[in-house]
Amino acid sequence: MALMNVDQVPPSKPVEKTPDVLVTPCDPWPAPYYLEGGFRRVKPYHYTYNTNCKERWRGRTLVEIFTSEFRDRKPEYYRKALEDGLVQVNGVVATPDTRLKNGQVISHTLHRHEPPVTSLPVGIIHEDDDLLVIDKPAGIPVHAAGRYHFNTVIEILRAERGSEWIPRPCNRLDRLTSGIMFIGKHQQGAEKMATALKARSVQKEYIARVKGKFPDGVVVCDQPIMQVSPKLGLNRVRATGKEATTKFRRLAYYPPEAATETAHLVPGEGGRPATPPPMLCNESEGYSIVHCFPLTGRTHQIRVHLQFLGHPITNDPIYSNRRVFGPELGKAEASAERDEEIVARLSLMGKTEIPDTVSYRLHLTAAPNVPPNTDPVLVNEIMHREQMAAAEAYEKRKGEKLSGILCDVCGTELYSDPGPHELGIFLHAVAYADKDGDWGYRSPMPRWGLPPAGMEGPREVPDWVPADEGEEVVIGHGTIPLGLGDEDRAVDESTGSVIVEGVGLVNISDAARAPVVNGAAM
Repeated sequence: MALMNVDQVPPSKPVEKTPDVLVTPCDPWPAPYYLEGGFRRVKPYHYTYNTNCKERWRGRTLVEIFTSEFRDRKPEYYRKALEDGLVQVNGVVATPDTRLKNGQVISHTLHRHEPPVTSLPVGIIHEDDDLLVIDKPAGIPVHAAGRYHFNTVIEILRAERGSEWIPRPCNRLDRLTSGIMFIGKHQQGAEKMATALKARSVQKEYIARVKGKFPDGVVVCDQPIMQVSPKLGLNRVRATGKEATTKFRRLAYYPPEAATETAHLVPGEGGRPATPPPMLCNESEGYSIVHCFPLTGRTHQIRVHLQFLGHPITNDPIYSNRRVFGPELGKAEASAERDEEIVARLSLMGKTEIPDTVSYRLHLTAAPNVPPNTDPVLVNEIMHREQMAAAEAYEKRKGEKLSGILCDVCGTELYSDPGPHELGIFLHAVAYADKDGDWGYRSPMPRWGLPPAGMEGPREVPDWVPADEGEEVVIGHGTIPLGLGDEDRAVDESTGSVIVEGVGLVNISDAARAPVVNGAAM
């Protein structure tokens, strides 16, 4: 078929140029950091958010979008800002009822209060002319997002190496996760590493500290994952979700007393980024150190798969939160039946409540060691005093939530400082390597993964070794083999203990055998 020239057909509707948007009134530099109380803090400053219309926002009103998708401030603040004309669309003052269209840009200037992050430095594992390989501390986001701008890996590196340099991340880690990240020192270096990562020619390994005794052998979870709430960052196992596969192998199990032994560790001791190890409600059956080998890269993949298996990361504020998921912590859940309830509970975290990953452990109150036939009234009084002491200690370490204190400049209600349990989770990206063996980088075992004093266990994370034929247990499509996770229940049954709300862990085996006189065990 012969080719011929044709006149260029003009588009039916000329492409509109991206509109000019508002700019931040002042760009504070150097970054307004200061260190205080173990935190890296940022002095409040004015800032203009410019956001392109997302696909899910098209046709929706601004008031609906702001109050349903943003958690930084109360819905009342966003309604008032819209009514006062503080929000613009394509440079034109908007109203609460303005409906967004594709290609529009929303601008909103406000007085910004960034949350504090750990004062631990960004560790350097390797550096050459093209690439910076870092050990990211837990709790610091990579990019500017939500309430964070200067307290991000990118801006911290710029503050250390000069504002003219633009760090170019090649991979990402969740804010709460620590470990290896690649930062391109220039465009070509970033593109080279990013291409390798996208081609799936890179092998990734993580280490996690999880609830209870993880099963023997290699457990393969291939449950699909979908995003349930973009606003809250909640992802769950769903048959209609995206393909996701993770392999797990237990490296060590430490009994319940080990959780108490590690509670006093100093975060960051040893000169490298670490996650503060608190006492945790979900370590009452002991905890396992688990080697994780993801074959896909879905958001929260490892965290969601571990929760589904019944062994969530013990200090995960979302997936190990009893206030949100209940006592079973979402084990083997693959339906949407409780989604609305779970989202409602999770939305309160950091507002009026704090994540319940620490309170149960702090509120455990064992039956007192008293002589037989002691007056039950006296026993109850002893337990009440211990409970009140535990509650007082808990209040001292409670986490970030709205404080009731208002900013003198903008009137915004301020947050309290985050608790040590909110600065990160027990999930660490420990190794990245090229599958052909051309390069590889490893990070040391995080401090929370080391064996407690007086106990034997691995002090380094071994290379991932493929399982022998027949060794893998594949868990997919909503099924869990009989016995998976049952070890946790067996512990409670063998000790005869139960958790009593408002009291804690109580051994009922002796009480059950005692005679009852006037309704009371004697």
